[in-house]
Amino acid sequence: MAKYGAKAKQKVRKAMHERKHGTLRSGRSGRKVKSRTQAIAIGLSEARRAGGKVPKRSSGSRKRSSSARGRKRSSRKSSRSRSRKS
Repeated sequence: MAKYGAKAKQKVRKAMHERKHGTLRSGRSGRKVKSRTQAIAIGLSEARRAGGKVPKRSSGSRKRSSSARGRKRSSRKSSRSRSRKS
């Protein structure tokens, strides 16, 4: 049985085409997407929103990105508060 449906295939193909022509942009910042893997991720997320057959996002990738960001911020806060107290 196929993991991805026809809608997912279509959205990823469109995203890859836009990336090749330099018109694919990321959501929040609006910067040009140069990475092939990021283009695929954008296509799959669009397919999910459109109701296509796409597997859920892997929990490993979500855990890594959010925990790494949290650690960096917390270390900065603690070092700043220490210097201000003394």
